[in-house]
Amino acid sequence: MDDKRNALLTVGLICAVLFVLGIADLCNSDRIYSETENRVLASRPTFSWESLLSGEYGDDYEEYMSDQFVGRDKWVGIKTRADILFQKKEINGVYLGADRYLIGVNDPKKYTEQMEDSRIASLKKLVNRWDAKVMLVPTADNILTDKLPAFAPHYDEMRLLAKVKESVGEEHYIDVYSALQEHAGEPIYYRTDHHWTSLGAYYGFLAWADNMGKFPYPYNTAGMKTVSEDFQGTLQSRINVAWTKDRIQYFPETEKKSVSVTYDFADTADSLYAPEYLETKNQYGFFLNDNHAFIEIHTGYNPGKTLFVIKDSYANSMIPLLAAHYETIYVVDLRYFNGKLFQLMEQYEPEQGMDVLVLYDCIHFLEDFKFY
Repeated sequence: MDDKRNALLTVGLICAVLFVLGIADLCNSDRIYSETENRVLASRPTFSWESLLSGEYGDDYEEYMSDQFVGRDKWVGIKTRADILFQKKEINGVYLGADRYLIGVNDPKKYTEQMEDSRIASLKKLVNRWDAKVMLVPTADNILTDKLPAFAPHYDEMRLLAKVKESVGEEHYIDVYSALQEHAGEPIYYRTDHHWTSLGAYYGFLAWADNMGKFPYPYNTAGMKTVSEDFQGTLQSRINVAWTKDRIQYFPETEKKSVSVTYDFADTADSLYAPEYLETKNQYGFFLNDNHAFIEIHTGYNPGKTLFVIKDSYANSMIPLLAAHYETIYVVDLRYFNGKLFQLMEQYEPEQGMDVLVLYDCIHFLEDFKFY
């Protein structure tokens, strides 16, 4: 009888918890954006018999419930602490690496040869039309291999880059892989975020200058200015527990001359940096005011020289270093731009022509690079 009573009490307790959480979930309004995770959350999917029968509705609703579950951030933190206690090395798509590095998991099975070939074909079309330079930046799991847990699988970006180089031609390919590998012992990636640091971007800038045959503006790495010492980025947000804090730095030489910056054809600024982001979770937004569909930059350098950059967020910390080489820089992020890319480029191309740079990290290139 005692066993039966205990079982009934356990079932009753579980039902009560689920009932309370269900009521709380119904009363809780959906969140549009998670500042902790720095991403848009899934919204309630629209029901249709077609989507139900195909299974799409069920998958979308599961994602919606996962994103909108009441107290989600706290539950994620609790689960992470339990996983750490049991010495798990991979949590919620993040490797717990050596020296307190968090490194994003990029599953090799996710990035198929078909996906590679499709993206490279689009890239080749752009390169052929605009004589563009291509810089695809390896992610931390390919450079900081000594930080990865033993036998941790990761997508082979060197193989992808070899295919890209062969397709677009050596003269269009900027080898940033070798540059970063040479400096792998330096802080070229954040410990808690998926981006490269300003130092990593600087080595990318040097690789670009070498490929372009330009004498690079003499930035002083010893003179970088620290604007934050408590940055915890996107990877820390995935595990949602306190972790090592990163520093955000930039090169003060990039502020020697005044600039004019227009975001999305409307908002204007007189700086390449947005200090207000340093007071938010998304401190990487300090560079170029976070992400925008289109940015127009006018500098006091090199009259008549124009650069058009097609990019993801890795470019945000490198573009300020390029400003000293161009009078005008146009920047488009295809994740947010819904127009026709070539039409836009033709609209802004000056009579004397312009340089074109494609700057992505390898994973975002595979996931996000597409244009119309």
